Amino acid sequence: MTRPTFRIGIDIGGTFTDIALIDGAGTVEIRKVASTPDDYSRGIANGLGALIDDLGIDPWAIGGIVHATTVATNTILEFKGARTGLITTAGFRDVLELRRLRIPVLYDLQYDKPPPLVPRRLRLEVRERLGPDGKVRIPLDEDDVVRAAERLRAEGVEAVAISYLHAYANAAHEIRTEQILREVVGDDVYICRGSEILPEIREYERTSTAVVNAYVGPVIRNYADALSGRLAEIGITAPIEMMHSGGGIMRLAASVKRAASLVESGPAAGVIACARLVRGEGRGANIISFDMGGTTAKAALIENGEAARTDEYEVGAGINLSSKLVKGGGYPIKIPFIDVSEIGAGGGSLVSLDSLGRVTVGPESAGAMPGPVCYGRGGTRATLTDVFVTLGYINDVTLAGGSIRVDAEAGRAALRRQVADPLGQDLLTTARGVLTLAVSTMTRAVKAVSTYRGRDPRDFTLVAFGGNGPVVAADIAAALGIRSIVVPLAAGVFSGFGLLRSDVEQEFVQPLLADAARLDADRLPCLEAELRARAVAALATDGYDTTLAEFRFSADLRYFGQAYELNIAGDMQGGAIEALVEGFHREHERTYGHRSTEDPVQIVNVRMNVRVPTASKIARFAPPPRFERRDRPVTFDRQPVMTPVIGREMLGPTPRPGPFIIEDYDCTCVVPPTASARLDAVGNIEIEVNPR
Repeated sequence: MTRPTFRIGIDIGGTFTDIALIDGAGTVEIRKVASTPDDYSRGIANGLGALIDDLGIDPWAIGGIVHATTVATNTILEFKGARTGLITTAGFRDVLELRRLRIPVLYDLQYDKPPPLVPRRLRLEVRERLGPDGKVRIPLDEDDVVRAAERLRAEGVEAVAISYLHAYANAAHEIRTEQILREVVGDDVYICRGSEILPEIREYERTSTAVVNAYVGPVIRNYADALSGRLAEIGITAPIEMMHSGGGIMRLAASVKRAASLVESGPAAGVIACARLVRGEGRGANIISFDMGGTTAKAALIENGEAARTDEYEVGAGINLSSKLVKGGGYPIKIPFIDVSEIGAGGGSLVSLDSLGRVTVGPESAGAMPGPVCYGRGGTRATLTDVFVTLGYINDVTLAGGSIRVDAEAGRAALRRQVADPLGQDLLTTARGVLTLAVSTMTRAVKAVSTYRGRDPRDFTLVAFGGNGPVVAADIAAALGIRSIVVPLAAGVFSGFGLLRSDVEQEFVQPLLADAARLDADRLPCLEAELRARAVAALATDGYDTTLAEFRFSADLRYFGQAYELNIAGDMQGGAIEALVEGFHREHERTYGHRSTEDPVQIVNVRMNVRVPTASKIARFAPPPRFERRDRPVTFDRQPVMTPVIGREMLGPTPRPGPFIIEDYDCTCVVPPTASARLDAVGNIEIEVNPR
């Protein structure tokens, strides 16, 4: 008998953990369970155990688990990473302090950049020097390395990053340093090399990326061990794969080694699901994804069916986004990212008054524990979820199909006591004002991927998901002039669902730094072959079928003297160099409005992106757990209006004018009086927003 095989996607959020399970026939089951911040693996094991029991599944029948997590991001934001040391070239210990001469806030002379993740006393220098061509100018002083290792051992560091000048061109000194370091500090200390994590030019970005990797590495390693152990306890021994920041998946062991790639792991999964939605249903190819959960709101741009990507990202500022726009506010990580902007505004965001009596929403969140006041888990500070309950936007009795009991009066009382009364306002006016402020904050995330990049959001469809995305989608759209909204099936667990729709994907890079006009014709084909061989070897080591692999070769080019490059795809057919150069000229003109016929063109790096298709084929969604719905008063403007509450299945193909509320097991969708909604052929909600 052939054993049935199930595949599971698990996305951890700040408040809920979302689980999507698919069987061999393509039927998807979804669940939402409370996250357990003290040990996220415990919440996963509890949720999976309950789902297995509900469906009568044997644990051995689970063939694979794909996971996305906020652990790496939260580790940086909360400064809870490992005690980290840095070994670097003599004279370069302060590169983390010097950074780039930019700050995210203009005209603020009091602005303080975030402190380096490695304090100065743990940044140790070693005498050695390589040239940009990789030739040794000063040999590695191994006695310096031993002294540095002994110092770090005495300081009790848990992780060490190694970053030498020009190590991208020759990794020998870093490799030898790692060997010596390992002999001194032992196997428990996490060690990573800049030449392995980011073998590219730019000392600051490479050092910062290596340090971030080391800072979160032990946390991810401990989390991976805990997760594997928890799953083994309930009989699940299937291989675990992790979503990385670039939108692909990789083995758990590889993610521990490249821990920095798990920053923005969860948001990437939702964007991938959106891209699949566009391609799979033949929709207009240009959409803005909007994902709002319990802690943050995230937005990303998808054009021509492809998610926007970047390799310049900063984490740790007030808003996480591509550092093409804002520099100096966080910690740079120069690896492939789905270009997501993220801001601290979610259902659990705390609503309060600052010292000047102004209302603030977030970025601090109540999280999963104690959570919003209305959840009755010990929370005492009003949150945006308590505002939703007060306005009638969400169910005032129960959420998540009855798994969460709601104490609406407690939420209203907290909002009244902490915000409305001090302001001298009535409760509903206060709640509407707080919602307006929150919407204004969240539109920043959408503008960061649209308006700030020269795109008009009115030309895009807003795809709203996450537990709270469909709640505020109409308000967000109205504020930006967007007319069309789509709320997909399983919107509340869409990121978990997106994990099942993702492929294995990795990128390999080789620095070159050569004048394109003087490059030998066979140089690029040789590099392409080397990168392809590295990619195949890596995939084979991880146990993937290399015969299914799809390869994409590209190069980073710039005019001589420029500080940044443009990535241009190419192939290794005849005239490869000329084709890349001409492609660079065209892209430079499209991006910056001009091209140069006189300046020489440099090829800085060559890259190989490899993808192995592993996405599950979705046939249908199983009916979610049943729960009771009741009409309720909802305050859309100034006065509450008794509003119908329906299920998604009660919508038809003909637009139904608002106002009404659509309650799914996993999320709530608000259709205000200024909008109408219909159901498309596959079950997605389409909302048309009328201009105000």
